[in-house]
Amino acid sequence: MTVRELQDEILKLKKETNTAILAHCYQAREIVEIADFTGDSYKLSVDAKGISAENILFCGVHFMAETAKMLSPQKHVYLANKNAGCPMAEQMDAEMISAVKAADPERTVVAYINTTASLKTVCDVCVTSSSALKIVKALDNDKILFIPDCNLGDYVKKNCPEKDIKLLNGGCPTHAKVTEKEVLDAKAEHPEALFLVHPECQPKVTALADYVGSTTGIMDFAKKSDAKEFIIGTETSIAEHLQYECPDKKFYPVTKDIVCHNMKITTLPDIYNSLLAISGKGGEAFEILMDDDLITKARRCIDEMIRLGG
Repeated sequence: MTVRELQDEILKLKKETNTAILAHCYQAREIVEIADFTGDSYKLSVDAKGISAENILFCGVHFMAETAKMLSPQKHVYLANKNAGCPMAEQMDAEMISAVKAADPERTVVAYINTTASLKTVCDVCVTSSSALKIVKALDNDKILFIPDCNLGDYVKKNCPEKDIKLLNGGCPTHAKVTEKEVLDAKAEHPEALFLVHPECQPKVTALADYVGSTTGIMDFAKKSDAKEFIIGTETSIAEHLQYECPDKKFYPVTKDIVCHNMKITTLPDIYNSLLAISGKGGEAFEILMDDDLITKARRCIDEMIRLGG
């Protein structure tokens, strides 16, 4: 079966099963093409809340599917590949952060959305890279504990000096490994290109940027800019998507090694087999199952994120 034929089968099964497909921007092009909704973590969180379909099939990583389930507990939510996790989401747990809170109880706990549902139960508000600065500025409390990404936290701290922000040592291993030298080498090779970077990168890297923002922010900036060349400082798939959408411009990944293998593990056959299982025709589907108590406790900080970030 060709890619196009498989896509057509997926589109048929999607309609038959009343399933909405949500795909993160880091997914491969052939997956983005058959999705009902694409975007970064924040956009997909908002999209999930308003979906009318009976089933949601998430092409991303586990915490994202958990978020979709929290926002639509009456729906069946599936993760296209059950092994798609997130190293950052698993760095800290509820017990650890509860202990930090007990030692410093005056702080509002701001959790990057890249965290497990269990950890979210002990946090006050979630943020994404696109909403973090806006939400932290909107909080009444000036004393903040920002987890888990210390690079995103450092970016927020520098742009919100009026707040007392405490950081812990955590973050995205994919973005954090981009080096200052790699950026300078890319700039030397493409001297006319603007450097657009994700705030999960190291402070020395973001300091060299022409624009710092979320995945969606980077894409929007590149599409609207009058510039014709861009060095993209986030997952390599974004440079690929932008090249399709803006064929008159040039996009260069800052390094070929900035690849999220957890995102890339999802394939079209995974989606096809999931939909087959949902339709009762065979295949296998991984459903996100959460009890009502966990959903209620974890959802509070998600609802607060949508309220403050909207």
